[in-house]
Amino acid sequence: MHRNPLQREFFQNAWVVDDLSAAIDQWVTKLGVGPFFVTEYRDVFSDVVYRGEPGLLNMKVALAQNGPIQIELIEPLSTPSAYRDSVISGTGFHHMCSWSEDVSADVAYLESMGYPAANTAKVRDIEIAYVDTRPLLGCMLEFVTINPATQSRFAEIAAAGKNWDGKDPIRS
Repeated sequence: MHRNPLQREFFQNAWVVDDLSAAIDQWVTKLGVGPFFVTEYRDVFSDVVYRGEPGLLNMKVALAQNGPIQIELIEPLSTPSAYRDSVISGTGFHHMCSWSEDVSADVAYLESMGYPAANTAKVRDIEIAYVDTRPLLGCMLEFVTINPATQSRFAEIAAAGKNWDGKDPIRS
């Protein structure tokens, strides 16, 4: 039997925003969190499925580290998507994220409990899935295939935030 995916560490909290630059500015100036590493994802995901139908998944993302938690800000660039399912407009908390050794098995486990996949996609050999656990947790869960390249990049982002001096708050 597959291990309950809720019984593992979640390393990321994510918010959906209307304006990525304005959201970054708020986190930097009001909360002192940064630096944010910004990436735009257009037409990089394959096998995108939204609520059982083929879809698109395009977004601008900003990542920063705040203590043990990675902060992700997402400005959706395509609809429909899991992002706008729960945050119709404005800014709102969207998901927690955990690594997965078997994304499909994690999705199947939660679907068997009545929590469907809202979005799934692949980029290279990495699978991602947003599972609609809002009735259970008040937010979605994201699962990402554990892989050394992404872990290394996230470690670089965490290191940049460790003793951040407030300079260069937006990086690519």
